Amino acid sequence: MCRSIKTLFNFEPPATEQEIRAASLQFVRKLSGFSVPSKANEVAFEQAVDEVTAVASRLIAALVTTAEPRNREDEAAKARARSIARFGIGD
Repeated sequence: MCRSIKTLFNFEPPATEQEIRAASLQFVRKLSGFSVPSKANEVAFEQAVDEVTAVASRLIAALVTTAEPRNREDEAAKARARSIARFGIGD
């Protein structure tokens, strides 16, 4: 799947609507193969992004866990460490 789509559930503070929409946009781009749709496909593309955003928001709101919420800074530090280990460079 698309590596730029990040886990959005169980974070403190919770994922914002903008973060959910950005992930939805990446998902629709991956499915469609378009980074920017043509004028002929623009309406269908935007409608798909809106619908995926709505469904993703409902999913995140409905999920439950007993795990402690993750910290964004800690997760970002772990991602940087993985990047350095994998590529030898930071973000």
